[in-house]
Amino acid sequence: MVETAYLLYLAITLAITIWVARTLSKNGVVFLIQCFGQNETLARSTNHLLVVGFYLVNIGFITLTLSLGNEPTTLTGAMRFLSSKVGLAVLVLGAMHFFNMGAIARFGRKVSGWLETRPLAAAHSTRTDERITR
Repeated sequence: MVETAYLLYLAITLAITIWVARTLSKNGVVFLIQCFGQNETLARSTNHLLVVGFYLVNIGFITLTLSLGNEPTTLTGAMRFLSSKVGLAVLVLGAMHFFNMGAIARFGRKVSGWLETRPLAAAHSTRTDERITR
């Protein structure tokens, strides 16, 4: 009973983690491209780094919570065990998603602003260089 509950917990939470990561990665790249001023290379690189971090944090959390709580001895206890652990993992996934979206939106605007000001700075320095050479 105990081993089955633990294996079910790992299987369910890892499957949910993989599904969420793939969904966010696939659909989030469009958002990142927009946030990063149409710089697709930067957006895809950031997207990949976010997915790696997402996996690391969630898999670490899932494995750490294995030792929390009482081991189930009955079928009812196993259902409670699974529902509480899977529920907590899903809440953490959701919280991470909202945290990441907020961070991307905030830092994406900064990066987009940097990308917009860089051509202006380059154009300004070219005009200054032209005046000096004349």
